[in-house]
Amino acid sequence: MLRAVFLFPLFFLALLSAPFAARAAMEIEVVGGAANRIAIALLPFSSAQGQPAPALQQIVGDDLKRSGQFSLLETQGMAAPDLALVGIGDWRSKGADAVVAGQVTALPGGRFEVKFRLLDAVKQTQLAGYSYTITAGQWRATAHQIADIVYEKLTGTRGAFASRIAYVQKQGKRYELKVADADGQNPRTVVRSGEPLISPAFSPDGASLVYVSFEDKKPIVYVQSLRDGGRRKAAAFKGSNSAPAWAPDGRRLAVVLTRDQASQIYLINVDGSGLTRLTQGGNIDTEPVFSPDGQTVYFTSDRGGSPQIYRVAASGGEPKRLSFGGSYNVSPTLSPDGRYLAYIGRDGGRFRVVLQDLANGQTRVLTDSARDESPSFAPNSQSVLYATVQGGRGVLGTVSLDGKTRARLSEPGVDAREPDWGP
Repeated sequence: MLRAVFLFPLFFLALLSAPFAARAAMEIEVVGGAANRIAIALLPFSSAQGQPAPALQQIVGDDLKRSGQFSLLETQGMAAPDLALVGIGDWRSKGADAVVAGQVTALPGGRFEVKFRLLDAVKQTQLAGYSYTITAGQWRATAHQIADIVYEKLTGTRGAFASRIAYVQKQGKRYELKVADADGQNPRTVVRSGEPLISPAFSPDGASLVYVSFEDKKPIVYVQSLRDGGRRKAAAFKGSNSAPAWAPDGRRLAVVLTRDQASQIYLINVDGSGLTRLTQGGNIDTEPVFSPDGQTVYFTSDRGGSPQIYRVAASGGEPKRLSFGGSYNVSPTLSPDGRYLAYIGRDGGRFRVVLQDLANGQTRVLTDSARDESPSFAPNSQSVLYATVQGGRGVLGTVSLDGKTRARLSEPGVDAREPDWGP
């Protein structure tokens, strides 16, 4: 049921009957951080009458703190400086490696002009300077874009704060598929149903979601536009239709079907045409995911006697086993840069997120929780989003690739599961 077979007893059944109350957004708790964090003086932005809350610099600061790569110097209570007269040297003497300053000006028609500068406190130079004209509805998106610029300029890796996540919530007997900002804020409901919704996944361009709905009393794969809400059935064959995954070209899906009795992986065009079978045999093959170049499909199979991770050429052929540690490894996901495989591994009765380096096969356990599921990489390949259980309810979490920075995204009284990190 949950991506065909393997994870159903682990997570979904435990949460099926747990009620939750609707909330506006998630709360964030960050634990740990990189050993050598970059010190930033994030100065108060000058404000404008009627601007949305919270302030831009608060959203930017929350993003940067959540990454675990930065430490923010104390600036609370200070006045916003003139954007052209920021004292870089003063902040260097206080230990800052970089300074961020900005201002907001109200414009006619409810718009705002947002300017900001990123300064290198060590070299006493400007690294970036941008100006935006925005509406109130673009407030949070602009803050995330600023955080992305700061992150990339100071780390050399593009940020992922302006990306989105999808996840499923359940309230009583109602299910909701939601899309939110990467920090869990600004959630929007895409689908409501009285039957289970599972396995959401963003299309490569972020314009659509594929997911599984039980509204017809059996699992059927749907593709739904996030622009106009239109949707269509992509796989509605006899038996079970589950575990959809996008090909990088956005034109094909990998799905798991039982139309030929065994749970096997098929490739199909997004419009439901061109069905071809990829895996063979009477074993359970499920949870497919494409490599970033589209040439390989990774999946979970019990063909070796226990659930393990395998890969096979997207054109077909003999699968090759990839996971060997332990007797239970499921839910593979590939980093967008193609370097890492993440999956859920069982160790001593605990189900945790495992990271495997595809170049050398080395693995490391990233989480210290016990009931993790549904790992999904950030678009910049620097962290993993997953679902787990905390305090008897489902919450979402992120973890850095070194396992040192973890964040929880949760709402009081709300169960969340089945996350996917999109563009």
